Amino acid sequence: MRSTSLLAALPLCLAAAAAPLAQAAWQPDGKVEIVVAGGPGGGTDQLGRLIQSIITQHKLLDASTVVMNKGGGNGAEAFLEMKLAKGEADKLVIATNNVYLLPLTAKLGYQLSDLTPVAAIAEDDFILWSYADAPWKDARGYIDAIKQDPAGKRMGGSQSKDVDQTLTLLLNRTEGTKLTYIPFKSGSEAATQLAGKHITSNVNNPSESLSQWRGGQVVPLCVFSQSRMAYTAKVTETQAWSDVPTCKEQGLGIDQYRFPRTVLLPGGVSEEQRAFYVELMRKVSQTPEFKAYIERNALVPTFLEGQALQDYIAQDTARVTPVFEAAGWLKR
Repeated sequence: MRSTSLLAALPLCLAAAAAPLAQAAWQPDGKVEIVVAGGPGGGTDQLGRLIQSIITQHKLLDASTVVMNKGGGNGAEAFLEMKLAKGEADKLVIATNNVYLLPLTAKLGYQLSDLTPVAAIAEDDFILWSYADAPWKDARGYIDAIKQDPAGKRMGGSQSKDVDQTLTLLLNRTEGTKLTYIPFKSGSEAATQLAGKHITSNVNNPSESLSQWRGGQVVPLCVFSQSRMAYTAKVTETQAWSDVPTCKEQGLGIDQYRFPRTVLLPGGVSEEQRAFYVELMRKVSQTPEFKAYIERNALVPTFLEGQALQDYIAQDTARVTPVFEAAGWLKR
């Protein structure tokens, strides 16, 4: 009877021994603050609130979550707050490539090294758009028209010294054009201006010009990607995103231009805490709701963390630094 009792008790003993190990895995025990490096209603804000909704709906955290907008200075307000929260693993910031490009152009009180990158969870493609009845019918024709007569050829975009203007400068640099850039408050405003023919082009992300494309007011000339977009469902009566040719197909020198949707922690957190949020974001990215968001906005499914993310940031920074220098944007 004694040996039988010992055998029966053994699983309980093993479970008791394992319990402290399971409990030892780090996780936040209070409220997690999701800081959005952008204003209410924008793409970064929508992503932050989607992440919060998925975490809540799928019960991915025991802790509660709250979203806070800190959009001042094109996101610099949020990144400075994260720097001041050093060591606090209950704060996440939702950003783009602005988190590592802003310090190149201005003295903002923080560097990327003050934060801890967690993951890039999606990428945005950029499309060269023009108005529907323009005299040029493709991207090559538009570039040739600019070269022949740059007067009146204006590229609209969201803000100045940001991704849209950077792409415009890259285009001028690679094609030898003199395309004038006009900054607007948002991509949606740039889409409206193009539909009204107040500008001749913009480089909006797919979703920013979706309604104008469906309404027959604008047309996509090419996508700045190495391959065509994967989405084959018809967007207009005759075309899907997959029907948009790449800019490389059209003979342009920029084979790909994207920006990442990034998630970061403050600096000074442990590797265990970073790893916890990597897996949390991985779980978020695998939910039906997130996949539907990716397809709805024609984003590029992406998940990068660790060294792969560090390499991506380094390559992106190296690519645009000469452009910033030529434009006189680099801080002195």
